[in-house]
Amino acid sequence: MVEKKKSGSVRSSKKKPRVGTATAVPSSRRTALTQLRWLAHARSGDKGDTANVGLIALEPEYYPILEREVTAPRVARHFKGMATGVERFELPNLNALNFLLHGALDGGGTISLKTDAQGKVYSTALLRMEIPVPAALARRLSKVRR
Repeated sequence: MVEKKKSGSVRSSKKKPRVGTATAVPSSRRTALTQLRWLAHARSGDKGDTANVGLIALEPEYYPILEREVTAPRVARHFKGMATGVERFELPNLNALNFLLHGALDGGGTISLKTDAQGKVYSTALLRMEIPVPAALARRLSKVRR
């Protein structure tokens, strides 16, 4: 069906599926963005000029998602301008990842003028990062949040 817009141009009234919607992507590959706080808890601290952030899956089934999606480059983008480099270490027996955020503490706790010279807030900041998760899991997690 074709309809005429007021401006005189012609457009189709059939909606084309957008990438990421149910009609464009097979159900097995649909994802939704979810904050890490619904999948993990975190702890952070300092070692000199480096913030150390541990990310621990809340359920063992979440660990493969964290391992796949929470990469060093993605964490570096999340903390852009706050760290000079990011290293990631995998701890599968603990269902955890550990990140070192180099240069994040402006010299470290004893000489830094930062409000958070020990890097305690980095864990909370990491938990606000969004990652794609399977849509079914996102729906399940959204029921828990209510």
